[in-house]
Amino acid sequence: MITRSKLAEQLREYQIKSKHDWASVSIFSSSSNFSSSSSRVDVVVFVIWELVILAFLVFSAVSLYLKRLELAFILLCVCLLLFVCMKITKQVRIARKKKRRMLLPLSM
Repeated sequence: MITRSKLAEQLREYQIKSKHDWASVSIFSSSSNFSSSSSRVDVVVFVIWELVILAFLVFSAVSLYLKRLELAFILLCVCLLLFVCMKITKQVRIARKKKRRMLLPLSM
């Protein structure tokens, strides 16, 4: 016979098995909230975002070294724009996941 406590125990075990307890290699992440509630795909996407931003920062530093101030300024602006887009995308994904979780019936 299935009791409420058995269902609760099964749900707890399922949540423990499905939870990814590994940290993001995020340079720009200020909280660990995202890494604990995200999938591997999300973390890989944001690590790629961060690598692109880091590449733009390096190119900007190289262009400053070569005394190309206009190019350095443009690359810094692109870098800041990508950083803001990454933060907005991160917030949208977290909001979608929270909304999707709230739509699940309590019986699950």
